[in-house]
Amino acid sequence: MDTGTHLVMGIGLAGLAMVDPVVAGSPAVHTAVLIGTIAGSQAPDLDNLLRLRGNACYIRNHRGLSHSLPAILIWTAAITGLLQLVYRGSLPWLHVGGWVLLAVCVHVFTDLFNTYGTQAMRPFNEKWISWNIIHIFDPIIFTSHIIAILLWAGGIVNPANLFPFLYLLLAIYFVWRTFAAKQTVRRLTWMDKQHERGDWYIAIPTISLSIWNIVKQSADGTFHIGNLRGDKLQWLDKAKCSTHAAVEKSKNDPAIRSFLYFTSFACADVKEHNWGYEVRWSDVRYRHRKQYPFVGVLLMNKQFETVGSYVGWLSDDRLMKRLRMDTY
Repeated sequence: MDTGTHLVMGIGLAGLAMVDPVVAGSPAVHTAVLIGTIAGSQAPDLDNLLRLRGNACYIRNHRGLSHSLPAILIWTAAITGLLQLVYRGSLPWLHVGGWVLLAVCVHVFTDLFNTYGTQAMRPFNEKWISWNIIHIFDPIIFTSHIIAILLWAGGIVNPANLFPFLYLLLAIYFVWRTFAAKQTVRRLTWMDKQHERGDWYIAIPTISLSIWNIVKQSADGTFHIGNLRGDKLQWLDKAKCSTHAAVEKSKNDPAIRSFLYFTSFACADVKEHNWGYEVRWSDVRYRHRKQYPFVGVLLMNKQFETVGSYVGWLSDDRLMKRLRMDTY
């Protein structure tokens, strides 16, 4: 989920903590829990600091180790320990630590529902888990939290009654969206008039509950990109992946390896120039304004030696400017 949603969920979990008599009975403990759940709901995304080491490092590692099983325990212990230092050991660590642990777990768990995904099963499995069920910003999740927080802050509703009800409704919502996503994929096989044996589909959630972005991979490796609006399926683009020798050579570049490590939906295109080759890997899941802004681009001379590269999110115009800056 996005940073704002994780923030309001951290506050919401502090409201839910009022069902705990130990937390509800002490303003100091509840303040500590509020700080802890907000920190816990943000902590796994501290790997955003990896941007300082470059986009390739960030893309390869974002939502990786920081969202893993050991990291959940590390974040919980670190936040709880810092709170104990601030409060000079006076906090009931089991209660405070338990709510911090819940906040960290909720962060990692909800991120699994997005298209970006996480490596939540590390160290047992490095596979990226992305369930394609909830958009990275879901207006229902965000707005419901804002309303509940305002009701709590205004003293209108007791948080011990309000937030259990909120999270029960959200649990039902997540279940419904899960079934809706599965049903959408099943419907595509008979809705698609161009369907052939061996075609494989994914449905990607958007900010609208009734619109899904669709990616179909044919048996020959071609990607078809479209959207589903209600019962209307429309194909918008097709990406035929190049098999040029430069494509294979590009896979040896560290930046491109980072890009391919993250996504299984990369498609390469090659442009030949008088100075060499431009290999552009695009993640076809992300189509915006007729472009694919999530890319890994490598410029190579005729001897397949790297002369420039870029990995990350950019429009075509900004990408070309960036590559020219890196090259010259």
